[in-house]
Amino acid sequence: MKKSRWFIRRVDNLRYEDIPPAALEIGRRCVLDGLAVMVAGTAEDTVRVLIEEAKFQGGRKDALLLGAGRIKVPMPMAARVLGTAGHAHDWDDTQVSRDPRHRYGWLTHPTVPPLAAALAVAQHRGDVPGAEFMTAFQAGFEVECKLSEWMLPNVYERSFHSSGVVGIFGATAAAAKLLGVSGDKLRMAFGIAVSMAAGNRVNFGTMSKPLQVGRAAENGVTAALLAMHGFTADLDAFDGPWGFCQVYADGVFEEKTAQGFGKTTWSIVDPGVSIKPYPSGILTHQAMDGMLELVTSDNIGPEDLGTIDFYAGSNILQPIRFAVAQTHLQA
Repeated sequence: MKKSRWFIRRVDNLRYEDIPPAALEIGRRCVLDGLAVMVAGTAEDTVRVLIEEAKFQGGRKDALLLGAGRIKVPMPMAARVLGTAGHAHDWDDTQVSRDPRHRYGWLTHPTVPPLAAALAVAQHRGDVPGAEFMTAFQAGFEVECKLSEWMLPNVYERSFHSSGVVGIFGATAAAAKLLGVSGDKLRMAFGIAVSMAAGNRVNFGTMSKPLQVGRAAENGVTAALLAMHGFTADLDAFDGPWGFCQVYADGVFEEKTAQGFGKTTWSIVDPGVSIKPYPSGILTHQAMDGMLELVTSDNIGPEDLGTIDFYAGSNILQPIRFAVAQTHLQA
């Protein structure tokens, strides 16, 4: 079955009662953690610039502009600020992989894009029960995670920013679910999103890195809205030699796509998602754990240190753009 049809089936058919208790428990934790990092992120200059730009543009009063009091802006703009704030500290959760072919052991930051999109659309509607909101979030989360699991790891190794490039589809699914976009219109929404999927690691260490996640949320909402109003795209834009998976990653693991979503393969549960203890790329956390243990167990302070020599394998060092950070964004 074509990948877009797997996604349509999952998003269209998913009901709250279908979500297993373990997925609901973890989902609530992800939502709370996502909200927390969004609120924290509003203090960053990255987000303050976006807030001022959103106020300058103005427009429909659909959803609150996070960090700007009671000011409301159009749904896509609200999602952009929410999504960027959620990734501003690089503190948002991480999708885990046990597949050795994904050599870093992680794939993307799955919560922020669908959560930001769902928050923006839910505020516009104003009548969304918690169960419906969670269902939309879970639909987006699973679409994003499954696509990340299915694609060959080239997508990141080619320097695409997975959270931006793949996150848009989680945002599209969540927004579409709350907007009632289904069937072929939902397939159109995913096709539209393929044309807007973007993000490159060259901008790591700058304000534009979290913006790539914010744009994933923004463009996911936009794709769902365009499809709702009749805009068209290829119905199977993930597949074929010109499709998303081939262009961005040279294809997929066919044995994984053959399994589809299934009834028991909830990515949020297995392999799961890791909540970050530190605001930085997850591959730096082992070193931070070691330093914390050293400092606390031996009562070592900065005045006791001259230099620190750190050794790590290429799987740790290769994805980190700035081995010696000069700014907090690089760190």
